[in-house]
Amino acid sequence: MKILVGETAHDAAQLAAQWMARRIRAAVRLRGECRIALSGGATPASMFDALAALTTHDVPWQRVQVFQVDERVAPDGDPDRNATDLAEHLLRHVAIRKGAVHLMPVSARSLNLAADRYARALGETPLDIVHLGIGDDGHTASWPPGDRVIDSPSRVAVSSQYRGRVRMTITPPVVNAARARLVLVSGFSKSEPLAAWLQRRGDLPISHVKRSGTTLVLDAAAASELPPG
Repeated sequence: MKILVGETAHDAAQLAAQWMARRIRAAVRLRGECRIALSGGATPASMFDALAALTTHDVPWQRVQVFQVDERVAPDGDPDRNATDLAEHLLRHVAIRKGAVHLMPVSARSLNLAADRYARALGETPLDIVHLGIGDDGHTASWPPGDRVIDSPSRVAVSSQYRGRVRMTITPPVVNAARARLVLVSGFSKSEPLAAWLQRRGDLPISHVKRSGTTLVLDAAAASELPPG
């Protein structure tokens, strides 16, 4: 695991955007396209803004396929939806191809059937990048503590209600099969679960994320509980 630390949340978001841009360019050079899965939550918006500010030379969006890591079950356009922030901070500002954005179908009548459809859309090819965060309870993606979704045999599954919303999420096998993972974390509230994960204390949901091939980008507040060096 590689760890990068910026002084502020803004600095961390810039580092994460630069890391992602480099990985996207490399994937396009090697395979002709890049398939990425992006998480929601409060922290990624600054990274999305920084990505959107880069030029097409820095990020060849015409060769990028965007998937979601997770999504809250809420109506289309609802402010609770991860897709709402993703569109506002990134997708509306980049020249991505029509049909290259794959949003989770959480407004479907049958969520389990919709999850199966999304798994088929993901395909069997490993994702090039999976972007994750960490919650103050150690969750990542939409893997709530103690939820059976973490052990689901499906590649895309539906969690039980968590913090007021049922969620659809890709599962650990998909995350860990990715060619690279980026975990972006900022704020003091994340410092203790982050330290517990890195020191292998407890069985936090994020402990199911493979460390090799994972880059962790932090601000100083999130890194404050880590041992020196």
